[in-house]
Amino acid sequence: MRLSIVIPTLGRSGSLPNVVEALATQEPELSDVEVLVVVDAAGPRELAVSGGGGGGGWTLRVLWASCPGASGARNTGWHAARAPLVLFLDDDIVPTSRLVAEHVAWHEANPDREVGVLGLVRWSPQVKVTPFMRWLETGIQFDYDRIEGTEVGWQLFYSCNVSVKRVMLELVGGFDEERFPYGYEDLELARRLSERGFRVLYNPAALGHHLKVETLDDWRRNLRRIARSERRFVGMYPGEVAYFHDRFRAAADQPHARGRSARLSRWIGPRVPLLGPFVWRSYDLVCSQRLAPEFLSEWEAAVELA
Repeated sequence: MRLSIVIPTLGRSGSLPNVVEALATQEPELSDVEVLVVVDAAGPRELAVSGGGGGGGWTLRVLWASCPGASGARNTGWHAARAPLVLFLDDDIVPTSRLVAEHVAWHEANPDREVGVLGLVRWSPQVKVTPFMRWLETGIQFDYDRIEGTEVGWQLFYSCNVSVKRVMLELVGGFDEERFPYGYEDLELARRLSERGFRVLYNPAALGHHLKVETLDDWRRNLRRIARSERRFVGMYPGEVAYFHDRFRAAADQPHARGRSARLSRWIGPRVPLLGPFVWRSYDLVCSQRLAPEFLSEWEAAVELA
């Protein structure tokens, strides 16, 4: 095997069949590749996923993690991997036709063990993208639009579409499934990898489509988990910035936003000259103030617990 693709799943993703189907139509056709779908310990004990050929093509295996959380599932996957190169994909990131080829090509061009490759993620053409989902791209869920150049910091290690040499995972022991089961787990791993000289190269041609609809209510729940994880992260690494805490604290300290101009975000994009930046600054404040209470409350609870 030259490449192992690890896909963690809770076992109830409606997007997973699309992901596997897209892997079956890669250009060029997959060769000497294995796909490891790893079901979370909290997921079902049976999962039907079809795909993968034999011989010199590609194979698909379904594994079950023994420890709950995305970290446990990814660790189970890369430990079982037979290839020296591991590509992590999420079960709702549908690869475009050359995603795998782009990851492999960049590693062949950069064979040093310290080099990892970050692919791009955009919303799937199959979903209706709301203003809130656009807002998530401004450093909340992803921050691709601010990337300049090829080499990026470890802080942009997004495990939904990233590839690393297996030897680097062995060097640091993989994801911390005990302290970071889900939330900040990829950044904490990247932080430890950076101490071993890890470098992340950004290849936007390794494009995956995010086949999921996100809502503000979903993110209220997500941010409670992120608050606990970020508090633990900065406690372990005191020199690092509490990115989400600082962002939501700053928003909460501002006067309450009425959001009148933010309503224009449905029709005016952030790149529209003059008006766009004004509208989206307003929309950013509205979203941040709506989410800040849950995050800051959970953060304070984590501080007291610590």
